[in-house]
Amino acid sequence: MQLWERLTGTGGRGRLHAWAGNGFTATPWPEVVADARGAAATLRRAGVRPGRQVAAILDNSPEAVRGLLGVWLAGGAVASLPVPTRGMDRQEYAGHLETLVANLDAPVLLADEKLAPLLPESLHRRLAVRSWQSLAGDGRIDETPPEADGLAFVQYSSGSTSVPKGCALTTRAIGRQLEMILAMAGGVPGEETVASWLPLSHDMGMFGCLLYAWAHDFGLVLSTPERFMMSPRTWFRDMAEYGATMTAGTSTALHLAARGQGSGALAAPLRLRVCVVGAERVEWEALRRTVAAFGPHGLREEALMPAYGLAEATLAVTACPHDEAPRFLDVDGNRLADGEVVVCAADDPAATRVVSTGRPCDGVEVDVAEPGRLSEIRIASPSLAGGYFADPERTAARFVDGRLRTGDLGFLHDGELYVVGRSDDLLQVGGRNVYAREIESTIDGLETVRKGCAVIVDVAEDGRSELVLLVELKSRSNDYRAFADEAAAIAMTKAGVPLAECVFLEKGTLPKTPSGKIQRFRCRALLASDAWRPLARVAVR
Repeated sequence: MQLWERLTGTGGRGRLHAWAGNGFTATPWPEVVADARGAAATLRRAGVRPGRQVAAILDNSPEAVRGLLGVWLAGGAVASLPVPTRGMDRQEYAGHLETLVANLDAPVLLADEKLAPLLPESLHRRLAVRSWQSLAGDGRIDETPPEADGLAFVQYSSGSTSVPKGCALTTRAIGRQLEMILAMAGGVPGEETVASWLPLSHDMGMFGCLLYAWAHDFGLVLSTPERFMMSPRTWFRDMAEYGATMTAGTSTALHLAARGQGSGALAAPLRLRVCVVGAERVEWEALRRTVAAFGPHGLREEALMPAYGLAEATLAVTACPHDEAPRFLDVDGNRLADGEVVVCAADDPAATRVVSTGRPCDGVEVDVAEPGRLSEIRIASPSLAGGYFADPERTAARFVDGRLRTGDLGFLHDGELYVVGRSDDLLQVGGRNVYAREIESTIDGLETVRKGCAVIVDVAEDGRSELVLLVELKSRSNDYRAFADEAAAIAMTKAGVPLAECVFLEKGTLPKTPSGKIQRFRCRALLASDAWRPLARVAVR
């Protein structure tokens, strides 16, 4: 794919429908491109040229969409900085930005006009800080977008397990990814409508929705993460109103949308062909509830497409066929933690359900370190990043002989990939492995727990592992002991390990990435900090 030609030469059938606070504004792609050319002239005057980067805190505004292309036309590479995450204070966020910006050759940092004045003075001294809204102009320049093998985008990972890493993506890698997604979804250029609320700072929102729609002349209904979190039911209501045929999200988001919909009506029957489900482990129960909630409105089970991807591969690695229902295996969770893949009955107390994320996308190779066992997933892909930007040490550790060591654990069965989670989620207790997510997902399914708000961390004490559950409940309780006992029983049944303590937190306390993943490493820091006030702490033993 000739990426820049595809973005600037769209046929005009597709439109950008961007949320503007109280409704959507519609702009044909050619008008978006014309505005981007004016932004490019503004950026060139600010010092943006080939070989330099532009630090960008991306939001879902139409001005950010125009500015994105403007950076590229001016010759710059977009360095997409992390947005503030839940539970992160202003000083900590400023420190993250200063560390990342120090590695860039960036004359300017772009952010929303409300955020820009709040950035630390040290950033303002280092480079010009401008709002996306200030880029509007009508000048023209000789356009010099990054070459095919030149740096086009630095995609910082979500930071769910460590400080974010900047994945260095070339123009060619991005173009190949957009071709992969088209084949994966069975899309027809010029004839689809994509709906998304995902943040453009996240790879699924940027490549899987915005650039995918733009490059293939699709319509794009672009909402915002803030609007979705305030009212999850708006996601499927937007799709019904605009006749969306493709969308993407997480298991947690599907659960919230299904719960929010209830027995309410939609403006029209759903035309959705493909709903990519990824960015976190795919939960079968979330898929089931989604079909139950939206099946009466036209959603087919075959539209749900579990997939696996990561920023180091630009986005997609594997996906289920777009016209087949999702599949799963029930396996022994206790033996899985020790690396054994043993299929068992669904009613086995140790059973854990793992959803297939399908087969490799076009041109992608996937294997696991120990075939037939749960082990690290390794990939080779034409859309693989060239490494981590300005980070040779971590690049050497993860990018080995043309393949990426993902740090994710999974297994292959009948040619399909089953992803269990991060290697960081494996805990060692009493000399044996425990996969924390198996306990967390069961606790997460309890009626009293806020969806996606339960995490187990290992607090080593005198050389011994102590498992502590951090959890947010839907409402305050008069009997935290009863819940703690129930959680301890789940841990013993699912993994044969004891919990040492349950810590109950206010809503919105657990640190999360923009896509909703709990940041386990920051949860450990939270436990060690004096700057937080739990609702209750209950020792289980």
